[in-house]
Amino acid sequence: MDKVDELDLKIIRELQKDARQSYRDIASKVKVAEGTVYNRVNKLRDIGVIKGFILNIDYSKLGYDLTALIGIVVEGGHLPEIEETISREPNVSAVYDVTGEYDAIVVAKFKSRSDLNDFIKNLLAMDNVRRTYTMIVLNILKEEHGVII
Repeated sequence: MDKVDELDLKIIRELQKDARQSYRDIASKVKVAEGTVYNRVNKLRDIGVIKGFILNIDYSKLGYDLTALIGIVVEGGHLPEIEETISREPNVSAVYDVTGEYDAIVVAKFKSRSDLNDFIKNLLAMDNVRRTYTMIVLNILKEEHGVII
């Protein structure tokens, strides 16, 4: 596996600030040739460090004003299939295996309490889902897809 060096990290930092900026602009900022940036980004994609380029969306401006964190308890041995099913739901933005009281935590966004209610009832109707615990987010102070490295 190729190692990630300081130049790779500089390029990643620039992409985190604005993934739409040109390789020429990034090259200028990190003081290397444009071709070097192009090759490094391709390498980072090939080794799986960069998984894709996504939009940072303000979901509330699209009507998704309700964010829920949902803890799920699953009967033994069925967690992978339950998580796979849940991860295909369009409202779900994250599914995490976790330690502690719950087997998984789901982060999902909804337009209404009714949509959330339907989602929870569908979860509870799934075979092997024993129980759920839902927390509704009151205020979003920070919501980003990555950390600045």
